[in-house]
Amino acid sequence: MSGNEPLADRGPDEPHPSRLAPDQPRRAEILAAHRAAIEAGEPTYADPATGYFVMTSAYLAGRGTCCHQECRHCPYVV
Repeated sequence: MSGNEPLADRGPDEPHPSRLAPDQPRRAEILAAHRAAIEAGEPTYADPATGYFVMTSAYLAGRGTCCHQECRHCPYVV
C-alpha cells in the first residue's frame, strides 16, 4: 500500500515544524533517537522526553498515506 500519497518536499530526518518545533529543548536528542531507529530498521523509538513510542518517518512512508493523527515524523505533511 505504498506510493498512494506524495511525500513532503523535505528530508526524512526533518519533521514539519508544527510537529517538532525548531526551538524544542530536546530536539537534537529526539532527532538522534529517530535517526538511530531508522538505521536499525526499527518502526518506532522511545521519545527521550516522554518515553512514549513514536513512529519513524520510514515506517510512516511505508504505509503509503497519511493517517491524519498528527504523527511527529509524518512524511506527508506539507
